[in-house]
Amino acid sequence: MIAEASEIDSYKPQQIRYFGHDFVLYRGRESGKPVLLDGYCCHMQNPLGAKNTTSYVVRDNGGTNIEGDNIRCPYHAWRFGPDGKCNEIPYSTDPIPENARIKAWTVVESLGAIWMWYDPEGGEPEWDAPSLPEWDDPAWVRPKYDHVGLLNQHPQEVVDNICDYAHLGPIHGSTVDRYENEFIGHKAIQRQCGGHRTLVAQDGTRSILHTITTYHGPGVLISDLTGLYDATLLIFHTPVEDGQIRIWHSLIVKSPGGHAKATVTDAVTAAQFQEASMLSFAQDFEAWSVKEACVNGMFVPQDGPFHKARIWYKQFFNPRAKKAEYLERCEGLYVPKGVTPYTEPETA
Repeated sequence: MIAEASEIDSYKPQQIRYFGHDFVLYRGRESGKPVLLDGYCCHMQNPLGAKNTTSYVVRDNGGTNIEGDNIRCPYHAWRFGPDGKCNEIPYSTDPIPENARIKAWTVVESLGAIWMWYDPEGGEPEWDAPSLPEWDDPAWVRPKYDHVGLLNQHPQEVVDNICDYAHLGPIHGSTVDRYENEFIGHKAIQRQCGGHRTLVAQDGTRSILHTITTYHGPGVLISDLTGLYDATLLIFHTPVEDGQIRIWHSLIVKSPGGHAKATVTDAVTAAQFQEASMLSFAQDFEAWSVKEACVNGMFVPQDGPFHKARIWYKQFFNPRAKKAEYLERCEGLYVPKGVTPYTEPETA
């Protein structure tokens, strides 16, 4: 994830930075689709998305340098299409040089967010951007995004959570009855159930929290949970620099009142449940924000399969050609020593 969909428009481009790289993000005025390009003009390296109010390129175009689905550099008025190719140099009568282009990146709009596929090797996406049927289901309350902010940690420290069985009690007050991890291709899965101090009813009516949590690649966590209410948890993180990530949190909640179309009361209740979820997530965030990098942890068999998770994670930070090697070493189902494997909740 690189932005909320509501944050971009066809009037003001944004200069954004992820993966130690600068991009320009905007919405095409003709297609309405998001466009993501390298952030600097190939002519003289002027930023395409930086605020500019004085250039006549901007002033003569209603205060923007977006033209249709194109973007024009405020410095010398070179214009680039959504494919990154320069398609006009207004003061030149010569053919546009073939290499007058900037890189266009794969970008998708889904779940009220903007997603990019980042691959320094230039490969095509290996899996789709996340989508969920409940996002457009009227029985589910469409949420807001919590902008958790920047965390000065390598993302591995966050992804470790997917297999961290032993932290669930001390950090979250969970009483885990069953637990397991599974690694399959680009997915890392955690299944667990037990009591929880925050996300279940304390009157005994729904006192067990079931979660099936999946990392879809290295930065997209989606968790189906059945606790106080049926909900889907979204936690997304994206590297900004080496050792710094940006994090978002959200929670899609099925109508707490059991309505086919969520009501205003449902929305209020869902917002309160999202706040409780955010408080639970803040317990992790506080620990991450102060810890040293765990390069070689002193793990015990009851901790969870940290070593397998870290091998799984290597596939995203190494050449694609090595992916099969890492998966061969980590794929499978794992249960911490002395723990009961997960079982599905009983249905009425």
